[in-house]
Amino acid sequence: MKISVITAVYNNRETIENSLLSVLGQEGAEVEHIVIDGASTDGTLDILNKYRDRLAALVSGKDGGIYHALNKGLALATGEAVGIMHSDDIYAGPEVLRKVSAFLEEKKTDAVYGDLVYTKKNGGLLRYWKAGEYDAARLRNGWMPPHPAFFARRSVYEKYGPFNTEFRIAADYELMTRFLFKYGITAAYLPEVLVKMRVGGKSNRNLANIIAKSGEDYRIIKLHGLGGLGTLFLKNAGKLHQFFVSG
Repeated sequence: MKISVITAVYNNRETIENSLLSVLGQEGAEVEHIVIDGASTDGTLDILNKYRDRLAALVSGKDGGIYHALNKGLALATGEAVGIMHSDDIYAGPEVLRKVSAFLEEKKTDAVYGDLVYTKKNGGLLRYWKAGEYDAARLRNGWMPPHPAFFARRSVYEKYGPFNTEFRIAADYELMTRFLFKYGITAAYLPEVLVKMRVGGKSNRNLANIIAKSGEDYRIIKLHGLGGLGTLFLKNAGKLHQFFVSG
């Protein structure tokens, strides 16, 4: 099974090479890595060009933000399954995509997801996002799987649509809610860490973004009939245990 991995990047020369090598170093899996660069000016494109021959596609140009860039990548994807690798993140090991592919084949579900850890810049563990088994009722209580550790079949994107760029910070939450709750796709939980994410992403970079994300989350909760302010509260409160859960 071929897996398409899409990376959107803009002016992130500090960590993009690690992300590229993490994908290119996957063993035992057929991988198509698509990189969408937002016309970087800080040297990021120089790094990307070093690996151009090993990438399935490298597109550089102005875009409308990260989710618009990811949609560009989705339009180019040819793999049976699709995953997202952000330019700050790395896979937890060289066999992650092999395990994902095998698990999808075994479970025959529409999607597979696993766990994620947040790390400090020095690599130290900060939070452990242990996703747990999927249940539609949990979505009403604010649950969601970690998006970078979520792999859906390309046919799901083709049937139910790409990222909704109306949401500039929380479109990943909207997409997974739409797939899992509105359309009821099947999903299987692979109980191990698949991705290591550096802290400092767009959604939690500063207080203004945290507030903006909560506003988008609430709109999504109402849009898909998940609940109301109680669901939003539980979604945010549910993150607290990540500081105390270990593998």
